[in-house]
Amino acid sequence: MKAIQSIRGMHDILPDDIHAWQFLEGRLRALLAGYGFQEIRLPAVEFTELFARSIGDVTDIVEKEMYTFEDRNGDRLSLRPEGTAGCVRAGIEHGLLHNQVQRLWYQGPMFRHERPQKGRYRQFHQVGMEIFGVPGPDVDAELLAFTARLWRALGLRNLRLELNTLGTPASRVRYRERLIGYFEAHRDGLDPEAVRRLHENPLRLLDSKHPDTAAIARSAPTLLEDLDAESRAHFDALCAHLDALGIVYTHNPRLVRGLDYYTHTVFEWITEELGAQGTVCAGGRYDGLVQQLGGRATPAIGLAMGLERLVNLLVDQGAVTPRGGPDVYLVVPGDAALGPQALTLAERLRDELPELRLLMNCGGGSMKSQMKKADRAGARYAVILGPDEIAAGTVVVKALRDPASPQLTLAQQDLATLMQDRLERQPGGWDR
Repeated sequence: MKAIQSIRGMHDILPDDIHAWQFLEGRLRALLAGYGFQEIRLPAVEFTELFARSIGDVTDIVEKEMYTFEDRNGDRLSLRPEGTAGCVRAGIEHGLLHNQVQRLWYQGPMFRHERPQKGRYRQFHQVGMEIFGVPGPDVDAELLAFTARLWRALGLRNLRLELNTLGTPASRVRYRERLIGYFEAHRDGLDPEAVRRLHENPLRLLDSKHPDTAAIARSAPTLLEDLDAESRAHFDALCAHLDALGIVYTHNPRLVRGLDYYTHTVFEWITEELGAQGTVCAGGRYDGLVQQLGGRATPAIGLAMGLERLVNLLVDQGAVTPRGGPDVYLVVPGDAALGPQALTLAERLRDELPELRLLMNCGGGSMKSQMKKADRAGARYAVILGPDEIAAGTVVVKALRDPASPQLTLAQQDLATLMQDRLERQPGGWDR
């Protein structure tokens, strides 16, 4: 019988790889708490209409990439391709947004039916952050300060920030008309997909990957010429905040979002070290989305970061090292009747040293075979509890990674003190 394998583009994350994920998630959680964010957990399946109304019908995501199906009740449902729409839906449904300031974050798998490649998968993982109820550029700057601090906390290098403003809906209407006029004048050089979208979503042509359309887009007019005074003031104030914080950025006037609810700030953090999938974090202000999804007008800004891409970057830059084996491997040679005493010792050690990683040998075996298991597991120490040790109330401690360290025999009640001292003095300590 043929073995069943995982679906293309949907990957297992194996124990040897999980340490980098846990390192990233741990740093993220600590910083999110430090900036006042609260976690919200959202369903992976939503009504398809939610994404059609928020992302738009005329987008690759809705037209080509969503996993959409009809359930037994005849409802059209979709696996979530992104998290913002679900977070806004939850905020409206549970009364979290009106006349309130909310800082929410979430994480989990997202789904898009794309051609799988490194950094782009059909099931991928994101952390999203959304701030509701604050209209000013100061919160935009604080969100970018958070990301800059996160890169430092992770030890990541060579990330650059690109920044732009999309103005207000009114200024974008004027720009949209000029943009359509420009692309109409070059219609014969556009690819068929661009022609189809020209009057429905012309901003998407600015980041087209088709070489002919991209060449035409490079000379297209920019939104800056149509910005109103409010939008210029917002963008100038944001830049002043970033300058004061010492956060380096590049103003990229062609950085856009093709969705009508976006306003003012948009940004991306980009690396050159992951090939074509170089954007590791992107976001912007979307003051129109809450109202578009049935709530009252609410200023909002958010971002999403791809965890696979960040993990790849952490590993490639050596910012995280593979996690070692257990601190202690408890060797139990001799008669199976020693099992209860060994288990009692193991549980007492876990009580006294909650952070200790202890692996107890189960299933019997000779001293020699158990010591080989301890070595293969990558344990720092073997603690031996045989019949002689049981009778004397002692244990034998052998350092497996330091051949020059002498083997010790000590009372069982002193084992926790020894282990705590040894682990605190070794490189990495408890944070190994």
